[in-house]
Amino acid sequence: MMQQQQQQRLKQLQQQQLQQQQLQQQQQQALMLLQQQQQSLYPHPGLLAAPQIEPIPSGNLPPGFDSSTCRSVYVGNIHSQVTEELLQEVFQSTGLVEGCKLIRKDKSSFGFIDYFDRRSAALAIMSLNGRQLFGQPIKVNWAYASGQREDTSGHYNIFVGDLSPEVTDATLFACFSVYSSCSDARVMWDQKTGRSRGFGFVSFRNQQDAQSAINDVTGKWLGSRQIRCNWATKGAGNEDKQNLEPKSVAELANDLTEGGRDNVNGEGPENNPQYTTVYVGNLSPEASYTS
Repeated sequence: MMQQQQQQRLKQLQQQQLQQQQLQQQQQQALMLLQQQQQSLYPHPGLLAAPQIEPIPSGNLPPGFDSSTCRSVYVGNIHSQVTEELLQEVFQSTGLVEGCKLIRKDKSSFGFIDYFDRRSAALAIMSLNGRQLFGQPIKVNWAYASGQREDTSGHYNIFVGDLSPEVTDATLFACFSVYSSCSDARVMWDQKTGRSRGFGFVSFRNQQDAQSAINDVTGKWLGSRQIRCNWATKGAGNEDKQNLEPKSVAELANDLTEGGRDNVNGEGPENNPQYTTVYVGNLSPEASYTS
């Protein structure tokens, strides 16, 4: 009886050892497969380096944009040394590419990649956004026609500051969509880092809704910060806002960028000398204007 128990115990130990060996082999195989996938995904060692920033969900999309049937991606902030052939080769690592178009600009170019299926496009956004080509992080997002955004050239626009890094266009639009005439919302992004610049613009078809949003939403929490709102155009105080020449959100964005791209000097409202008023909150009740 004792000998049978010892044999059973020995057999159990052998089975455990065999299971451990099989587990180690599976782990080694999984590691080798992962390394092969990484080499396949990034076929240019040193050219496509690991990102210095965490890939973030791109937020520059029209309100209500549906990506479920989209098979194309936009690629921004492309280094001047990148060719169309190289761009296609890099993005073909996530799926079969149907078409590739590179539009060259003086400082940074942009392009569009068309895939045969949505899954490949989604994988490109998740795995390549923020990756570096020649030391320059590319920005990858769903591609959409400019006509999908409403023309806001005749609308009333407000500036929204102190935005949390995680706030996207969709988040900002959802915050102000309680006002029925809210037509568009855009967060300003830094093309060099891929991060939010901490402010954006929201447009309204109705001037009263814009004023109500300024009055009601300022100081409210959006994400992890209390936001602040004001008229987006200089001189848009209560006295002269009737004399405003309306601008679209896109035009306001371009006022802060060069040719649709972020200005190298980063002259946002926080650095622009035309903005001479600051908001100071959480003051004690006895604080006066002179103090």
